[in-house]
Amino acid sequence: MTPAEPVTGLILSGGGARAAYQVGVLAAIAELLPDGADNPFPVIVGTSAGAINAVSLASGAMDFKTAIERLTAFWQAVRSHQVMRSDWRGVLAQSMRFITHSLLGLGAKLPVALIDSSPLRELLQAQFHASGIEQAIAEQQLRAVAVTAFGYESGQAVTFYQGRGTIDAWLRHRRIGVPTQLSVEHLLASSAIPLLFAPVRIGPQYFGDGAVRQSAPISPALHLGANRVLVIGVSGNPRGGGGQDPSERSYTGLQPTLAQIGGHMLNSTFIDSLESDIELLERLNQFSHLLPDDVPAHALGAAPVDVLVISPSQPIDEIAARHRQELPRALRVFLRGPGATKTSGAGVLSYLLFEAGYCSELIELGRQDALAQREALSRFLGLA
Repeated sequence: MTPAEPVTGLILSGGGARAAYQVGVLAAIAELLPDGADNPFPVIVGTSAGAINAVSLASGAMDFKTAIERLTAFWQAVRSHQVMRSDWRGVLAQSMRFITHSLLGLGAKLPVALIDSSPLRELLQAQFHASGIEQAIAEQQLRAVAVTAFGYESGQAVTFYQGRGTIDAWLRHRRIGVPTQLSVEHLLASSAIPLLFAPVRIGPQYFGDGAVRQSAPISPALHLGANRVLVIGVSGNPRGGGGQDPSERSYTGLQPTLAQIGGHMLNSTFIDSLESDIELLERLNQFSHLLPDDVPAHALGAAPVDVLVISPSQPIDEIAARHRQELPRALRVFLRGPGATKTSGAGVLSYLLFEAGYCSELIELGRQDALAQREALSRFLGLA
């Protein structure tokens, strides 16, 4: 059987401000591409803040390098007040709404979260260009782009995708694919971190961050036609590091702060499912190579999928802790009580620190990590 033509998918995971790291990796890929090269990712899938990067990249797929330059400038210029209310009046008003409505059950029945993320809509409206996606699909520079959000009533991870008409929708356990015309509402919904940002209504139900209960983050790219995937993760721990032996660690014996607990919950939401899905895919690849030559892997649904993973080589929590003073004062005071401004609670801070110094350092880290895998990237993208 003739091997299928390679269709490369790009997986951009969620993680709030951590998504700046992805831009650095993409910038390095743009450096490796020859001048005038086409978009190397016909299938682009994003979740949460990764959805913002995915749609921005897809809308500029006709000129990949220019799209990366625009995306880099976007993350280098973004500030906290453009994503969430960071002034004293906004922070205090949102805190009171959360207490009276969500804790005491008083007031209007509106979606209320700990943080007022209303400024994000205006920021995304300036960044989103729907016509670019349509043109890229028409000119066959893009097969499909997708963002995933979580339906609070249905309990399903819904992948909204825009692509060629030959792509069929799918229905799996707690995850479905829905063809649609992507809009700012889909980006807001996909990036609505539970409890921190308010859910967004699309159609009959409210949606939140797509990383919630997304058991198979890589599968949407495969449904959309990709047969090899580049995964850009935002894990707080270097991949393959193995971790320190628990018996050799020293412990403080102190109770965890609210921010420390929240950081682990966010990591569980944004990181664990992706890393588990990568491990599963790698095991299926090993299984497919063990099949006898007369048994087609495609027939068993075990066709090998080439996977390349690029993730941070340094702990992102520690980077965030170094830049905590960049956060506006009102937000620093608001987050000080739960312990998010302490080193132990910097996990939460790493998702919310939309400031120049932090994002720029993540971009440079992503660029260096990608260039460190220059040979692997060149082989994967067919540049060697």
